[in-house]
Amino acid sequence: MNIHIPTPLRAYTGGAETVSVPGATVTEVFNNLTSQYPDLKQQLFNTEGKLRSFVNVYFNDEDLRYLPEKEATAVAATDELTIIPSIAGGTDAVSPCCSCCPSL
Repeated sequence: MNIHIPTPLRAYTGGAETVSVPGATVTEVFNNLTSQYPDLKQQLFNTEGKLRSFVNVYFNDEDLRYLPEKEATAVAATDELTIIPSIAGGTDAVSPCCSCCPSL
């Protein structure tokens, strides 16, 4: 199956935008992916082996978190996974929201 790698993680896949990884389930595909690209493992998974909370995975455009089988979802060679890391940002300046909050 093809896995679409976001720009910030391509350094761990030799610059590849898409990698092809075999597997029967999403878990197996991720195991094979991180075996093939070991430095990617700590970017995607916490020390307990769970996907990090800021890593969003889409299985054929469906959010993996909302699929009934989640990581145990069966996959076919024609399926696709897309990894999208959450991005936080903003500004250092914080404006008060009202007169009761003069500074935050």
